[in-house]
Amino acid sequence: MATRLRKTRHLRGSRTHGWGQVAQHRASGHKGGLGVSGMLKHHYSTMLRDYPDHFGHDSTHPPHSNDARRWASVRDLDDLYARHGRTEGDKKIIDLNSGEYDKLLGGGSVATAYTVIVDRATSSAVKKVQDAGGQVVLSLKADKPGPEGSEKTTVQGDG
Repeated sequence: MATRLRKTRHLRGSRTHGWGQVAQHRASGHKGGLGVSGMLKHHYSTMLRDYPDHFGHDSTHPPHSNDARRWASVRDLDDLYARHGRTEGDKKIIDLNSGEYDKLLGGGSVATAYTVIVDRATSSAVKKVQDAGGQVVLSLKADKPGPEGSEKTTVQGDG
């Protein structure tokens, strides 16, 4: 469209160009800022009237705990044996619980027969350790400790 035919050419000189009498259709600087800016400054009374719970926190929703879980893969067992492993007779034992690992995952492969002690393990991790001639000892922590405190389950390999 040609510039000379645009609506803005007709509206020149009318001050507000059809957007009302006072301060309508202005940029954000003339509204006091974008979004929720100025809630502790020039929009404080608006915050008190319209958003009284804007600041602070709800006591029924406590902050999230920093629950860091450590997992190890089957491909890492050789390195973990160097750090946390021990030998009893002809068995190579890796205690992942002492290394603060929570779960053994089935990524990668292992060629050495290890006895792995861990809280949880995936079925693929157990299968790969068994195929290498080792075994996985799962120490399941009971939700409600009984007289024993925790029960142990051994998944035995064929080798």
